[in-house]
Amino acid sequence: MTGHDHDHPAAVDTDALLTLAKEHHPRPVRPLGTRELSGHLVKVYGLTAPGRTLTEADTAAALRVAEDHLALGRARGSLGLAVLILHAGGDGDYVLVHTWIEGFMSDLAIFTGPAGRSEELRPGRTGLAPCVWEAAVLTHERDAYSRHVLTSTAPIAERLAAWRSDTVEGDLR
Repeated sequence: MTGHDHDHPAAVDTDALLTLAKEHHPRPVRPLGTRELSGHLVKVYGLTAPGRTLTEADTAAALRVAEDHLALGRARGSLGLAVLILHAGGDGDYVLVHTWIEGFMSDLAIFTGPAGRSEELRPGRTGLAPCVWEAAVLTHERDAYSRHVLTSTAPIAERLAAWRSDTVEGDLR
Protein backbone atom coordinates (compact mmCIF):
# COMPACT_ATOMS: atom_id res chain seq x y z
CA MET A 1 0.00 0.00 0.00
CA THR A 2 1.30 3.40 -0.94
CA GLY A 3 -1.29 5.51 0.87
CA HIS A 4 -3.02 6.85 -2.25
CA ASP A 5 -6.82 7.18 -2.24
CA HIS A 6 -7.16 4.26 -4.65
CA ASP A 7 -5.07 1.86 -2.56
CA HIS A 8 -7.73 0.04 -0.58
CA PRO A 9 -9.67 -3.22 -0.74
CA ALA A 10 -12.41 -3.38 -3.35
CA ALA A 11 -14.98 -3.90 -0.57
CA VAL A 12 -14.43 -0.33 0.66
CA ASP A 13 -17.39 1.69 -0.64
CA THR A 14 -15.66 5.00 -1.23
CA ASP A 15 -18.76 6.69 -2.68
CA ALA A 16 -20.82 5.78 0.39
CA LEU A 17 -18.04 6.90 2.75
CA LEU A 18 -17.67 10.24 0.96
CA THR A 19 -21.45 10.75 1.06
CA LEU A 20 -21.46 10.09 4.80
CA ALA A 21 -18.55 12.48 5.28
CA LYS A 22 -20.45 15.25 3.45
CA GLU A 23 -23.57 14.66 5.56
CA HIS A 24 -21.76 14.36 8.90
CA HIS A 25 -22.61 17.16 11.32
CA PRO A 26 -22.40 17.92 15.03
CA ARG A 27 -25.25 16.80 17.27
CA PRO A 28 -25.91 18.33 20.67
CA VAL A 29 -25.91 16.13 23.75
CA ARG A 30 -26.97 17.19 27.21
CA PRO A 31 -27.10 15.40 30.54
CA LEU A 32 -30.62 14.89 31.89
CA GLY A 33 -29.64 13.95 35.43
CA THR A 34 -29.20 10.74 37.32
CA ARG A 35 -32.09 8.51 38.32
CA GLU A 36 -32.61 5.31 40.26
CA LEU A 37 -34.38 2.72 38.12
CA SER A 38 -34.91 -0.94 38.99
CA GLY A 39 -32.13 -0.88 41.57
CA HIS A 40 -29.66 0.86 39.24
CA LEU A 41 -28.02 4.27 39.37
CA VAL A 42 -28.63 5.58 35.81
CA LYS A 43 -27.04 8.60 34.10
CA VAL A 44 -29.42 9.95 31.47
CA TYR A 45 -28.48 11.84 28.30
CA GLY A 46 -30.47 13.49 25.52
CA LEU A 47 -29.06 13.55 21.98
CA THR A 48 -30.81 15.26 19.05
CA ALA A 49 -30.49 15.36 15.27
CA PRO A 50 -31.03 18.68 13.48
CA GLY A 51 -34.66 19.71 13.65
CA ARG A 52 -35.52 17.24 16.41
CA THR A 53 -36.27 17.86 20.08
CA LEU A 54 -36.83 15.70 23.13
CA THR A 55 -39.99 16.24 25.13
CA GLU A 56 -40.85 15.30 28.70
CA ALA A 57 -43.03 12.53 27.22
CA ASP A 58 -40.03 11.20 25.26
CA THR A 59 -37.94 11.18 28.42
CA ALA A 60 -40.69 9.45 30.43
CA ALA A 61 -41.09 6.77 27.75
CA ALA A 62 -37.35 6.13 27.63
CA LEU A 63 -37.21 5.86 31.42
CA ARG A 64 -40.01 3.26 31.32
CA VAL A 65 -38.18 1.24 28.65
CA ALA A 66 -34.95 1.42 30.66
CA GLU A 67 -36.68 0.50 33.91
CA ASP A 68 -38.26 -2.59 32.33
CA HIS A 69 -34.95 -3.62 30.77
CA LEU A 70 -32.96 -3.05 33.96
CA ALA A 71 -35.42 -5.09 36.03
CA LEU A 72 -33.54 -8.21 34.87
CA GLY A 73 -30.12 -6.58 35.18
CA ARG A 74 -28.92 -8.67 38.10
CA ALA A 75 -29.63 -11.83 36.09
CA ARG A 76 -27.25 -10.44 33.41
CA GLY A 77 -24.51 -9.71 35.96
CA SER A 78 -25.26 -6.01 36.40
CA LEU A 79 -23.21 -4.06 38.93
CA GLY A 80 -25.98 -1.47 39.33
CA LEU A 81 -24.56 1.36 37.19
CA ALA A 82 -26.08 2.25 33.82
CA VAL A 83 -26.21 4.94 31.16
CA LEU A 84 -29.38 5.81 29.25
CA ILE A 85 -29.21 7.68 25.95
CA LEU A 86 -32.40 9.09 24.41
CA HIS A 87 -31.61 9.88 20.79
CA ALA A 88 -34.07 11.78 18.64
CA GLY A 89 -32.34 10.68 15.45
CA GLY A 90 -32.70 11.76 11.87
CA ASP A 91 -34.41 8.52 10.88
CA GLY A 92 -36.27 7.64 14.09
CA ASP A 93 -35.96 7.44 17.84
CA TYR A 94 -33.42 5.37 19.73
CA VAL A 95 -33.07 4.46 23.40
CA LEU A 96 -29.79 2.89 24.47
CA VAL A 97 -29.39 1.24 27.87
CA HIS A 98 -25.73 0.57 28.67
CA THR A 99 -25.03 -1.33 31.88
CA TRP A 100 -21.71 -2.15 33.53
CA ILE A 101 -21.63 -5.87 34.35
CA GLU A 102 -19.28 -8.35 35.98
CA GLY A 103 -15.83 -9.11 34.61
CA PHE A 104 -15.07 -5.57 33.32
CA MET A 105 -17.74 -6.01 30.66
CA SER A 106 -20.90 -4.17 29.68
CA ASP A 107 -24.37 -4.98 28.42
CA LEU A 108 -26.04 -2.88 25.73
CA ALA A 109 -29.66 -2.84 24.67
CA ILE A 110 -30.89 -0.64 21.83
CA PHE A 111 -34.55 0.13 21.33
CA THR A 112 -35.79 1.81 18.14
CA GLY A 113 -39.00 3.33 16.88
CA PRO A 114 -40.50 5.84 14.48
CA ALA A 115 -39.71 9.49 15.16
CA GLY A 116 -41.94 10.99 17.82
CA ARG A 117 -43.84 7.76 18.56
CA SER A 118 -42.20 6.55 21.75
CA GLU A 119 -45.01 4.06 22.41
CA GLU A 120 -43.64 2.09 19.44
CA LEU A 121 -40.10 1.64 20.79
CA ARG A 122 -39.02 -1.99 20.36
CA PRO A 123 -35.73 -3.88 20.73
CA GLY A 124 -33.41 -3.13 17.80
CA ARG A 125 -32.37 -5.80 15.37
CA THR A 126 -29.61 -8.25 16.29
CA GLY A 127 -26.22 -6.75 15.62
CA LEU A 128 -27.34 -3.12 15.81
CA ALA A 129 -24.62 -1.02 17.44
CA PRO A 130 -24.39 2.64 18.50
CA CYS A 131 -24.09 5.33 15.82
CA VAL A 132 -21.08 7.67 15.83
CA TRP A 133 -22.74 10.21 18.17
CA GLU A 134 -24.05 7.59 20.62
CA ALA A 135 -20.62 5.95 20.62
CA ALA A 136 -19.06 9.29 21.58
CA VAL A 137 -21.25 9.43 24.70
CA LEU A 138 -20.43 5.81 25.55
CA THR A 139 -16.71 6.52 25.07
CA HIS A 140 -16.94 9.35 27.58
CA GLU A 141 -18.84 7.08 29.95
CA ARG A 142 -16.29 4.28 29.63
CA ASP A 143 -13.56 6.73 30.59
CA ALA A 144 -15.59 8.16 33.49
CA TYR A 145 -16.36 4.67 34.83
CA SER A 146 -12.73 3.62 34.62
CA ARG A 147 -11.40 6.86 36.11
CA HIS A 148 -13.86 7.30 38.97
CA VAL A 149 -15.05 3.81 39.85
CA LEU A 150 -12.29 1.38 38.89
CA THR A 151 -9.02 3.26 39.43
CA SER A 152 -9.94 5.69 42.20
CA THR A 153 -8.95 4.81 45.74
CA ALA A 154 -11.63 6.98 47.36
CA PRO A 155 -14.47 5.40 49.36
CA ILE A 156 -17.19 3.99 47.09
CA ALA A 157 -19.68 6.77 47.89
CA GLU A 158 -17.14 9.36 46.69
CA ARG A 159 -16.36 7.31 43.59
CA LEU A 160 -20.05 7.13 42.68
CA ALA A 161 -20.54 10.84 43.31
CA ALA A 162 -17.61 11.64 41.02
CA TRP A 163 -18.97 9.25 38.34
CA ARG A 164 -22.44 10.84 38.57
CA SER A 165 -21.08 14.35 38.08
CA ASP A 166 -18.73 13.49 35.19
CA THR A 167 -20.94 14.11 32.16
CA VAL A 168 -20.49 15.14 28.56
CA GLU A 169 -22.34 18.12 27.10
CA GLY A 170 -22.20 20.10 23.89
CA ASP A 171 -21.86 19.33 20.19
CA LEU A 172 -20.56 15.89 19.34
CA ARG A 173 -18.83 15.20 16.04
